[in-house]
Parts: sequence; structure tokens; C-alpha cells
Amino acid sequence: MDAVERIKAHIQKYDTRFNMCAPALTKASVLIPLFMKKGEIHVLMTLRSLKASLKSGAGEVCFPGGKYDPQDHDEIATALREAEEEIGLPPDKVDVVGKFVPVLSKSGVLITPVVACIDDAFQAQPNPEEVSDVFAVPLDYFLAPTNHSSFHLSWFPGSIHNFYYLDPHSNKEYHIWGLTALLAVIVSVLAYRRRPTFEVEFDPEDPLSYLQHSFQLGLSKL
Repeated sequence: MDAVERIKAHIQKYDTRFNMCAPALTKASVLIPLFMKKGEIHVLMTLRSLKASLKSGAGEVCFPGGKYDPQDHDEIATALREAEEEIGLPPDKVDVVGKFVPVLSKSGVLITPVVACIDDAFQAQPNPEEVSDVFAVPLDYFLAPTNHSSFHLSWFPGSIHNFYYLDPHSNKEYHIWGLTALLAVIVSVLAYRRRPTFEVEFDPEDPLSYLQHSFQLGLSKL
């Protein structure tokens, strides 16, 4: 079994068909695309456009994704459709590994993270109305304290993680924080089976229980 298959097998253990009765919340999905490059796992991220047409997240680093459409079969279909619309990633070129427990954003949107593997040859074609940049980060970057800090906000159950990533190819610096950073840390823990070298609120042996608890806590505040 090669490295990609080992990673997939391990993350699939945490694939969930999680369902819970909840108020009529706005639903969305994000795709967390992983690929191998020079022997290292990388994750693909986007920088949201500053264009006024975007209602939230403008100018922030995010995973490809967006709101559920009634024509979407399920949360995975939402993630695949949005990734194709935003960065030109064809759904038939995506190997879905699984989906995690949904999380509540600060605006009360129910977001389902979908983890997938893609080919390292994929060339993003960002939709300028939604995405201003696409870049890749080595996944283990989210396990080390390099350029990492954390703080607390009243709406978020636990620490807000901050990462500042300097892309060696473009020399651009990206601020990765909040829910995007948390999901990146969790996927890193699952893929590498290692604890971060900084403090986290979740159990590295069972990080998705933390997401489920956060979801329940968020519902109680609605």
C-alpha cells in the first residue's frame, strides 16, 4: 500500500454519516483536496475574491466550497459542484475519501467538510468572481508551531488557530485562520497520526468528537 492509500484508509475510518435533528439552517460544504507532491502530502486552498458579489469570506483563505443547491444530491455533491465552479476541478477527477461531522460557522451556516484526493497534475482555473488565487500548502505545516499563534473568540468553542504561510513559488504570504485552519489541523492529525507540537482542544486520537461537541454547543446558542 503506497502513502496515498495509507492516508485514505486512515481518514476513511473517520468518515461519518452523521445526522442530527437541527433547526432549518443554511447548509454548505467544503472540499479539502489532498495530493502528493515530491513525496509530501499537500492541501489545496483558495483565496476568496474581494469582489462585492461575495456575501461572506471575501479576501479570506478558504477551501473550495459553498452553499447547498436544491439540485445537489447530498453534501458531497455540493462540495464537488462548488469546486468545479470555483477552481475548475472536474468531479470525475476527484477521489472522495469521506465526509466529516458538520460544523457551524460564526454566521450559523452548517458546513460539511469533504476530504478528497486529486491528481498533482491538476491546474486550477479560478473563477475571478469568487476566487482570486489558488495555492498549495504541505499538510504537515499544520502540525508545527512555525508561524502559528492562537487566541479565543466568544463565538468559537476553543482556540482560533492562526497560520502565516509564505508560498516559496509566488513569494506571497497567506493568513490561514479560523475554521479553515482548524480543519487543516484535524486532517493533518488524521493523515500523519501525529499530535501537533502546539496545544489543541481536541483529542488527537478522536478529533471528530470535538467537532460533534462543537456542533451541539453551537446549536444550543442559536
